[in-house]
Amino acid sequence: MYIEKIKSPADLKQLDIKALQLVADETRSAVLNRVSKHGGHVGPNLGFVEATVALHYVFNAPKDKFVFDVSHQCYPHKVLTGRASGFLGDVEDMNAISGYSSPAESPIYDNFEVGHTSTSISLATGLQKARDIKGTNENIIAIIGDGSLSGGEAFEGLDEASELGTGIIIIVNDNEMSIAENHGGIYKNLRALRESKGECQHNWFKSWGFEYKYLEEGNDIEKLIEVFKSVKDTDKPTVVHIHTEKGHGFKPAVENKEAWHWGMPFNPADGSRPAGPSFESYEELFSNWMLKEMKNDPTLIAVTAGTPAAAGFSPAKRSEAGKQHIDMGIAEEQAVAMASGMAKGGLRPVWTVYSTFIQRTYDQIAQDLCINSNPAVINVMWGGCGTMNDITHICLFDIPMLTSIPGLIYLAPTTCEEYFAMMKWAILQDRKPIAIRVPSNGVNHTSEKIETEFSFESKYKVVKKGSEVAVIAAGSFFQKGENVVKMLAGKGINATLINPRYLNEVDKQTLDSLKADHKLVVTLEDGCKDGGFGERIASYYGTSDMKVLVGGIKKDLYDRFDVNKLLSDNRLLDEQIVEDILAIVRA
Repeated sequence: MYIEKIKSPADLKQLDIKALQLVADETRSAVLNRVSKHGGHVGPNLGFVEATVALHYVFNAPKDKFVFDVSHQCYPHKVLTGRASGFLGDVEDMNAISGYSSPAESPIYDNFEVGHTSTSISLATGLQKARDIKGTNENIIAIIGDGSLSGGEAFEGLDEASELGTGIIIIVNDNEMSIAENHGGIYKNLRALRESKGECQHNWFKSWGFEYKYLEEGNDIEKLIEVFKSVKDTDKPTVVHIHTEKGHGFKPAVENKEAWHWGMPFNPADGSRPAGPSFESYEELFSNWMLKEMKNDPTLIAVTAGTPAAAGFSPAKRSEAGKQHIDMGIAEEQAVAMASGMAKGGLRPVWTVYSTFIQRTYDQIAQDLCINSNPAVINVMWGGCGTMNDITHICLFDIPMLTSIPGLIYLAPTTCEEYFAMMKWAILQDRKPIAIRVPSNGVNHTSEKIETEFSFESKYKVVKKGSEVAVIAAGSFFQKGENVVKMLAGKGINATLINPRYLNEVDKQTLDSLKADHKLVVTLEDGCKDGGFGERIASYYGTSDMKVLVGGIKKDLYDRFDVNKLLSDNRLLDEQIVEDILAIVRA
């Protein structure tokens, strides 16, 4: 095999076209080997194999700098930069290699930690400016998929690259797809450019001041090499627009591009996956509920931003919803501002977003939504330590972020029934924006009566009244709180259990009532404790006699962590929490 002998891109330089095609075939097989055993991003990586081989053949990394957008197309790059063992070895070898661009893993060839989208051009302009100031002559190459062009930062990067006016090469990998289908006006021009082989009168990139080249055969190594050579060492801002096929070389991924954007392990022979256990998901429950409600309320709008799967809106469900579902591409800022405008205009928008991506919208939530008090609803998915665990995708910071914004109510349901009660109330109320942190520890049901009306002021729910110790367990950690209270009962402590429901503000009345017969309050939250819900309670008690034990995850940038170890390191295993409680109350 060629790729086993390729230790750096320099090893490609002596190969002819036929050998380079074999390298591409082996690289594609290596990518399939990894994703079939380990899981990961399938379609976007398979479609960029030939382009990666050609880029490394023409340019001279690490002197020339590659910046990958979102990293969904960086696997072939890793194979060719000394990390083939993470694609050819066993799963343990694969675990050592991140699914994202990572200088911690390869400081020579990976220039940035990248996992969120629309950033590559902006990052590359920084390298462009540094090169220009230092007077060096390396090529700066930003690689961005067409789906990422819908994000506002990509527009800002293009604007600055044109303003700088010096050499930068932007590879637009156009496979006609984002995660799902593309959304946004820019894609009309991309389609016109494809259909005219880059010759249509209206060219979005030229209008920004870029030199422009189009290649229809984006999976043809020889033609890729030709076009890349033509722009190498350019002294002008240049866009190379290549038309590739998402999933290229793997029939299942070509035939069902959305389903094969990312996936769990599968059989590479036919794309089949082993049947897993059947279980309920909030994505499925929410989308079914929304479609039912939409039929009775034409003002109810499901909003997504490039990840319709977060809301359970499959292609069939998007079709069924029609105009009552809107996806604006990978543009979370637009989602928030538009939802605010829709609410102002009399619609009832519900934006569903993964916790990690809501980080992209702080200003819009604070300014466009909350200052205006428009009653849009934000459905926050996968918040907590048990979901995504790559350093660029950890979902631990939504509580500190959202609870720092005045005017936003952030609710934390503990069961399926409580979630839908909160959702119905949030949609029907017309006073404030409401965010709901969907439980990430599975779908837990209750037969107990659930309140259907909620307050605009924080009101905790005392589930079990005890004394001495009060456990306030929020959202996904409520069941953990139940376990802790049961374990304490076995130690002779009749603890109080509280479901706070509200994360944004404390319930002063309930907290004050605990002072009479409690000496310790324990808070539990599935997220970063620094600046979180528990610290707000500790701050409220301040100089009083009440002791507070704040349970949460220490602020840090964790990468590919083991959940149980993370919980253990933060003293969040049930038995550890009990041990710490006993150490305090029996000291």
